Amino acid sequence: MQQSRNFTARVGRWSVQHRKAAVLGWFAFVIASIVIGVNVFPQKETDPQSGYPGESGQAAKAMDGAFPDEVSEQVLIQSKTLKADAPTFKAAVADVTKRLNGTKGVGEIEGPYGPGGQISADRHTALVSFELAGDSDVTERSVVDTLAAVAAAQTAHPELRIEEVGDESINKAIADKSSEESTKSMLLTLPLTLIILAFAFGALVAAGIPVLLALTSVGATMGLLGPLSHIAPVDGSVIQVVVLVGMAVGVDYSLFYIKRAREERAAGTDNDAAIEAAAATSGRSVLISGLTVMVAMAGMYLGGIQTFASFATGTIMVVAVAVLGSLTVLPALLSKLGDRVEKGRVPFIGRIKGRVGKASLWSRVLDRVLRRPLLSAVVSTTLLVALALPAIGMQTSLGSIDDESRDLPVMQTYDRLQTAFPSEGSSEVVVIKADDVTAPAVTSAIGSLETETGKRSALFEGEPTLQISNDKTVATMAVPITGTGTDDLSNQAVDALRDDVVPATVGKVDGVQAYTTGEAAATGDFNDAMIGNLPYVFAFVLSAAFMLLLFTFRSIVIPIKAIVLNLLSVGSAYGLLVLVFQNEWAESLLGFEGNGAIASWLPLFLFVILFGLSMDYHVFILSRIREAFDSGMKTQDAVSHGIKATAGVVTSAAIIMVAVFSLFALSTELQMKQMGVGLAAAVLIDATIIRGILLPATMKLLGDWNWWLPRSLGWLPHVSPERVVPATT
Repeated sequence: MQQSRNFTARVGRWSVQHRKAAVLGWFAFVIASIVIGVNVFPQKETDPQSGYPGESGQAAKAMDGAFPDEVSEQVLIQSKTLKADAPTFKAAVADVTKRLNGTKGVGEIEGPYGPGGQISADRHTALVSFELAGDSDVTERSVVDTLAAVAAAQTAHPELRIEEVGDESINKAIADKSSEESTKSMLLTLPLTLIILAFAFGALVAAGIPVLLALTSVGATMGLLGPLSHIAPVDGSVIQVVVLVGMAVGVDYSLFYIKRAREERAAGTDNDAAIEAAAATSGRSVLISGLTVMVAMAGMYLGGIQTFASFATGTIMVVAVAVLGSLTVLPALLSKLGDRVEKGRVPFIGRIKGRVGKASLWSRVLDRVLRRPLLSAVVSTTLLVALALPAIGMQTSLGSIDDESRDLPVMQTYDRLQTAFPSEGSSEVVVIKADDVTAPAVTSAIGSLETETGKRSALFEGEPTLQISNDKTVATMAVPITGTGTDDLSNQAVDALRDDVVPATVGKVDGVQAYTTGEAAATGDFNDAMIGNLPYVFAFVLSAAFMLLLFTFRSIVIPIKAIVLNLLSVGSAYGLLVLVFQNEWAESLLGFEGNGAIASWLPLFLFVILFGLSMDYHVFILSRIREAFDSGMKTQDAVSHGIKATAGVVTSAAIIMVAVFSLFALSTELQMKQMGVGLAAAVLIDATIIRGILLPATMKLLGDWNWWLPRSLGWLPHVSPERVVPATT
């Protein structure tokens, strides 16, 4: 066999020749990464508020360290028949107070019967309030003990309802539910992926290899994030993104690699030569595809928001690790297994060897598309544009506690508390920083601030609450607003504070810094930062993808067309999200209660993730088309051959992605549900309408113009990812 000199072929050849070193080295790398990440450098997470952009971020920095680290929790004590002054009711309150007094981490306790105590208007509900002191790590541990104490009190007084609620107990319940759902999703993902791969390959051993590579890639990345997070702390949700992307690309890369190796074996090539052929062709595609995905993910660094930077780091790392594994340990495993990769044959499922050219659903669709390319292109483009149009009216929100699932008992308690003690509405907070906020000039300005808000009853209501730090350098004034925190009235209140009220009062005092924050303010700042940086993200991702595809395929037309097709895919996903969640078309079907908005972080995240993942399919399909074209086929024949050769494996990869992403759509968390639906819908559209209809139709219409390259760019090097390797029988 003529040996290929390209990089991936040389790596694959080395792995085959040094199988033991490649396999043991990979698993040693994975284990060492996990051990270091768990035991030596556990993951360090960012403070959620520290990542806020704009004025909200400045407010968070101003408050950082100014007030004691503590959170407020409350115990709701309620009876349908007994009132708060009944002896049995009082005994329960006394028992709760006594148990909390004996619980480590509990600070000041305030009962319902003293000054400032809270008893509902109908006197059937009372609150015991207490503080948990310490930073978030400490309060996370403390709340476990207080929940246990409150549960013990409930057991001792079954005639009453005794439940704890507060920021920390809600956060714990949400985190526990998220962890439970993530574990359940993973347990469902693995067998589901194996079943789909078993149908694709017809053999259990071959099906298990992609799952093994994906799992080890995810595990190694989670470990590596530990030491890296001590340099740049990461967002806690990055783990979910790593699992999502890692399983997708890990399975995809090995799926295409194994598919090509099996094709070579079916053509009569011996095992090691077939692996080298796969390394030289599909291995090169894996490398190009991985680089394209990583470049797309790097666009999130330009998002101007710390959460996006964390997502970029996690996704780039997991893709890089998956590429490394695909190029090194995968050929070594295939060489070691040899024909045993066909072990565990699945009954009634034919092997995929030699299926190129056989009649199948996609073959029939493709034949019809190529017979009527203009009609196919017009109809599919019209459909995609129609799906994308609702995205024009997209509304976004950071979300609030009201978006959390009411399946959580703590949220049911929260609703009972709100019913018994109706709040006046949402609040925005003015943070005032000065050398001394109690100085006469500052105090007078704060009074003017309160007076000015009182004059605007359409936007502000109720009494503002002032809090001053112990060192008297920071004051916060919580101003109740008439809006809900996410509506137009709330945004008008923020604009009034920032543009008029604050500058005219505390903003006029020399040496005073004043910032407005709160739910509406933070959402606006997040959206402004995201929208303001979107042009840079789009420009970077699109131009980088263009350059990579230009160098890969030596064509101006191919990268332009790829970008347009990917934008159509992403736009369609945006439109579906608006229809399903903002317009609430599928509330009963998906089991959610919408808030009339899309998660603020989701549009940019989806664009980057979907653009990167869709390039996977594009690179692999176009690589086979270009290979056939370079071998002498006409463009139409090359298109037909390339798409039919990859149709089965692309379909399998897409089904796996859709299945995995759909599991997130079952989440009780609204934002995770939105992410799952958006990703699943986009991949489905991309693998069917885009790759199965629009891509071949446009390539047929353009003919040899697909490969047009201006003479001025003739100096570009030949780096085609699929180079034909002569087979030896």
